[in-house]
Amino acid sequence: MAIGIDIGGTNLRAARISASGEILERLSEKSAPDPELVLGRIADMVRRLDAPQVAAIGVGVPGRVDARRGAVLSGGYVDLASVALAQQLEGLAGKPVIIDNDCNMALIAEMARGAAAGHENIVMFTIGTGIGGAVVENRRIVRGKATAGQLGHIGVDLSGEPCICGRRGCVETISSGTALGRHIARAGLGPDVSVDQLFARDEGGDAVARGILEAWAGPLRAAIDTAVAMFAPDLVLLGGGLGHAAHKALARAPALAAWYQCPVEPARLGDDAGVIGAGLQAMAAATASQVSPQASPVSLPSALPDRGRRAVLVNGIPASGKSTVSRGITERMGWPLLALDTIKNPFLEVLGGGDRAFNRTLGRASYQAIWSVVAEAPAGSIFVVDAWFGFQPRQVLEDHLRRAGVEETFEIWCHAPGEVLAERYRARLDQRLPGHPGAAYIPELIELAKRAEPLRRGAVFEVDTTRAIDFEAIVGWLREVMQG
Repeated sequence: MAIGIDIGGTNLRAARISASGEILERLSEKSAPDPELVLGRIADMVRRLDAPQVAAIGVGVPGRVDARRGAVLSGGYVDLASVALAQQLEGLAGKPVIIDNDCNMALIAEMARGAAAGHENIVMFTIGTGIGGAVVENRRIVRGKATAGQLGHIGVDLSGEPCICGRRGCVETISSGTALGRHIARAGLGPDVSVDQLFARDEGGDAVARGILEAWAGPLRAAIDTAVAMFAPDLVLLGGGLGHAAHKALARAPALAAWYQCPVEPARLGDDAGVIGAGLQAMAAATASQVSPQASPVSLPSALPDRGRRAVLVNGIPASGKSTVSRGITERMGWPLLALDTIKNPFLEVLGGGDRAFNRTLGRASYQAIWSVVAEAPAGSIFVVDAWFGFQPRQVLEDHLRRAGVEETFEIWCHAPGEVLAERYRARLDQRLPGHPGAAYIPELIELAKRAEPLRRGAVFEVDTTRAIDFEAIVGWLREVMQG
């Protein structure tokens, strides 16, 4: 387990987190501008949540953070640059502490259990008291020399409101929750008017409410378009306390140019994202330090490659040679192999064969069993999974991966021409248990070979199984991509 802490401008949240990112117990306290007061409240929550199974503590901090050195460089409403947060909390708790920008922590959680699962390149804005930002390329946090990803400080109005960073017109000054309050006040409405009331008034034809929403959302759209132009992500996420409202308000502000189109979605985990991501980062750092005791947890450039579980998906339609490839990888790397038929066949032997519908039902159950086994493994485990992943909808796989705590997948795509697959399948008919499709399946298999494609949810290595299989090339590629 780990303790995850999320420091916000309004609330301080803490939770004990399981290895799969579940919240086991949570606490909340009010935030404050006094850093010593914040540190004391955090320390108290850690004492209340601590347990022998807690291996480490992760803290998401607003502002500029050098995660490699474990140092807060600057902040906004809560500025912890003066309190040596990681060192003081580690001394109080007696456990390793890692810190990172709060939006980085939230995005890690969304990749593990939320709206960014399965995506490789993501930009995230968190809309709250201020605006935070995080960027992921190839499932790694982009840090630059230390503090990249400060998307709240994208300039959208050079003569606009002064920002705490020293410039004017940062999107944070116009599209944050604090800015929304200013828009409401300047329109002559009372401070008790909520964003939901603005949407209701707008739907009723209230021009003032619509003007406020447009003034709030338009600069955010410009910042999103800028981020899309810079990073070309698969997805833009809007998180934080006002993420869903900001997403809804963007309907008033469509993308400004065709080049900068990208799906924009609300984050799913809400206020839980920060503590989940912080806990997952802490566990990853603790695991890495156990493997390499000389490495300090706070010196990690990114815990993404080392945290959670990983799976090598050996993918291909029936008779594509994926079982041979899977066994070869397992023999050379020592990773456990989970194959769909290995799970399914004992049940066919005990229960007896059935029709094709029964076989498909048993296949789905075996698929679920595979990911249940993975979910019970220690964090950091690597599995080889042999299956035709196209036999169920893609979302089924994504749900299984999320629940199993699989953070990264690496795909080996096995393929051969349909005629070759038909010959292989025919040759094995007398070796297959009753319940598997028979010779009547061969024409369907040939047609399937024409349209089957890899998942492409991560890095892919293609293997033409009509040729001698170069296992050294396969395992060399796996080592390279796993090391980044």
